[in-house]
Amino acid sequence: MSDVKGGPARRRYRSPLREESARRTRQAVVTAARELFVARGYAATSLADVAAAAGVARPTVFAAFGSKAALLHQVVDEALAGDDEPVPVAERPWFRPVFEAAGQEAVLDAYARVAELIGARAAQVFETVRRAADAAPEAAELWQTMVGNRRAGARMVVERLTSLGPLAVETDRAIDVVWFYNDPAHYAALVTGCGWPPDAFVAWLSSQLRQALL
Repeated sequence: MSDVKGGPARRRYRSPLREESARRTRQAVVTAARELFVARGYAATSLADVAAAAGVARPTVFAAFGSKAALLHQVVDEALAGDDEPVPVAERPWFRPVFEAAGQEAVLDAYARVAELIGARAAQVFETVRRAADAAPEAAELWQTMVGNRRAGARMVVERLTSLGPLAVETDRAIDVVWFYNDPAHYAALVTGCGWPPDAFVAWLSSQLRQALL
């Protein structure tokens, strides 16, 4: 093969070690950003603060993410998913039981467990973005996206439920109910705030969903 100038084509060199190092650096930055955003707030945290906490230079943070808003978005994505792999939440192994459950009650049991897992990882981050939305337009935009994504998740669960049988309420009301209960703020209030064991939270959430929908 040849390049456009007629000479031999240059192969792009890939270094697995370099790529792994870059990924570790990104993860250090995301971890530092999450801790600072939660502790100080989004507005009070600069990219320089994040860089110092991660042990890297500020240009490194900027080169990896481009802006503080993009970094916040990455923090949210990883809090929801549990890692930095580009796999949608609905395709994650821990979400699969919602689709594999054979009955409506089993679907709600599985979804209650999903809500607990997400709450444990993301409740603090959700609250951080909600607070930041009052003053930062980019955070407000992200917050609206997060709210919309929760509603899309609720619709997906309701569609799974209706594929297995009728519900006690009409579809739009059912989506409203699931959207209300899948808010990580419930986990923050009951598990973090009141000290409920996670399993007790799952049992409560499942019972509330069953009572409202079935």
